Amino acid sequence: MEKIGTIHTPFTNLEDMPIQPKGAKEVIGEVEINSELVEGLTDLEGFSHIYLLYEFHMAQRTALKVTPFMDTSKRGVYATRSPLRPNHIGLSIVKLEKVENNIITVLGIDVLDGTPLLDIKPYIAAFDEIRESSSGWMQASAKDVARKRSDRRFAD
Repeated sequence: MEKIGTIHTPFTNLEDMPIQPKGAKEVIGEVEINSELVEGLTDLEGFSHIYLLYEFHMAQRTALKVTPFMDTSKRGVYATRSPLRPNHIGLSIVKLEKVENNIITVLGIDVLDGTPLLDIKPYIAAFDEIRESSSGWMQASAKDVARKRSDRRFAD
């Protein structure tokens, strides 16, 4: 799999970052698409939000059980958003502000500066919105998630 671009954010250190886009609500970032792929951005600007799929490029290890930021118990990695998954793939839904040439300006970005971008998909409420859902073990409120910041548990 090849990267299609690079995500630029104000976050240069893995510690004290928001752990999800909820905690980065006002954070502006830029997604720089490789120049040979710019044609693929046609019509994207009509969407309010996009999914960014990216590589957790600083993840140095894999673990099948992890202690998530919002819990104190070890959980199966596939029941978490931990970067220590076997393929180190991350996902964020961000607000699309504008597309200009090969630069996409987004709001609500929660990733490390320089993160390799693997793909972009539009958020489409008719496809993606699920009003009745359960969050398994995760009991924290949206407010708690927005306040939570990362520590070094996944950095080494």
